[in-house]
Amino acid sequence: MNTSLLESLLKNADPLISDTLNHALDEKEISVSEATRLFYAKGLDFHLVGMVADELRKRRVGDIVTYVINRNINFTNVCIKQCGFCAFSRDFREEEGYFLPTDEIVRRAREARALGATEVCVQAGLPPDMDADTYENICRAIKGQVGDIHIHGFSPEEVLYGSTRSGVSIKEYLLRLKDAGVNSLPGTAAEILDQTMRDKISPGRISVSKWIEVIKTAHKIGIPSTSTIMFGHLESPEDRAKHMALIRDIQKETGGFTEFVPLNFIHSEAPMYKENLHYGIKNGADGPDVLLMHAVSRIMFNNYINNIQTSWVKEGAGMAQLVLSWGANDFGGTLINESISTAAGAAHGQLLKPKDIRQLIKQAGRIPAQRTTSYKIIKTFGLEDGHDPLDEIQNTSQFGSYHELIKLDGYRYKNNRRK
Repeated sequence: MNTSLLESLLKNADPLISDTLNHALDEKEISVSEATRLFYAKGLDFHLVGMVADELRKRRVGDIVTYVINRNINFTNVCIKQCGFCAFSRDFREEEGYFLPTDEIVRRAREARALGATEVCVQAGLPPDMDADTYENICRAIKGQVGDIHIHGFSPEEVLYGSTRSGVSIKEYLLRLKDAGVNSLPGTAAEILDQTMRDKISPGRISVSKWIEVIKTAHKIGIPSTSTIMFGHLESPEDRAKHMALIRDIQKETGGFTEFVPLNFIHSEAPMYKENLHYGIKNGADGPDVLLMHAVSRIMFNNYINNIQTSWVKEGAGMAQLVLSWGANDFGGTLINESISTAAGAAHGQLLKPKDIRQLIKQAGRIPAQRTTSYKIIKTFGLEDGHDPLDEIQNTSQFGSYHELIKLDGYRYKNNRRK
């Protein structure tokens, strides 16, 4: 970017916007009120937010855009919670409830590894009669047969649930998970870290204070995590900024976040949208708002969290590619199976092949690189493209889908919950 051009354009911006962006360019931390103001940027100011975010991205991580070859394993959709945004979960009495037996979970992990995956992401619902050692047993079974795969497993909500069912402290339970093979936690179940907002969209879900406790404890015992936000529903720009400020404060204390992932609200099948449960609920963020969300994330986390991830599942490949010019530097994972967004109505598929991710990155004028979950570069791709076993898959139906899974008698919850 021509920095002199940027400096010249900033002189023509709204003075408050210009001051905030100049603070960011001077590597200064921006406040909640400054970040909030950026979400209202229009016209030239709107584009300047993106230009500054892109400049900070280039300074922090350069032109490499990373991705990970991974597989999601959502082993059950049965859940005691009824979150307003979740179309994935089922009550244990419903016919569409499923529970994958351990041997099927392990088979999926083995298959993923054979296809080049370095990570399995293990998350699920919270079944009412779950054995206390379920999560540990799943991890030990996976590690017993696929010892070198990274287990990115169990949200703070699941950690709290496992700890409660085990009758031990959060710290003790996390230590058990670490011993069983958990390598990192997904920083999901965050949504908006404001208790009043959580009480509206997900009453009974893990509290803000407990989410923070789980994450801080995990970081302090050597389990890193991602961090996320769900936006585009009822939250205000100030809610977003406060959420990110809280994440930033945790990072200052622990240094345990590997990335930040903005997740757009998928509305079409979400109960709180379908049933119009809240006045003023939005049907997800529109294009300009998605761009601003990623750009403000980069600006607010500058110096603290290097990696801002775009979600092709939520946004589609085209918008995810565009976000690479608005502060993002990571394209996420191949996923292979995607159930949660798909259940909510996302229509962008369950698998994006490595070669397609690399092509999208190159089209954006950037350099693709395969990474590990912890952001160690495995291979950087120049003019010559790579080749992965996953690229050879012609028919993704071999992996099954969420809509098929909930209809299979063989995986009915009532038959498989104890296996």
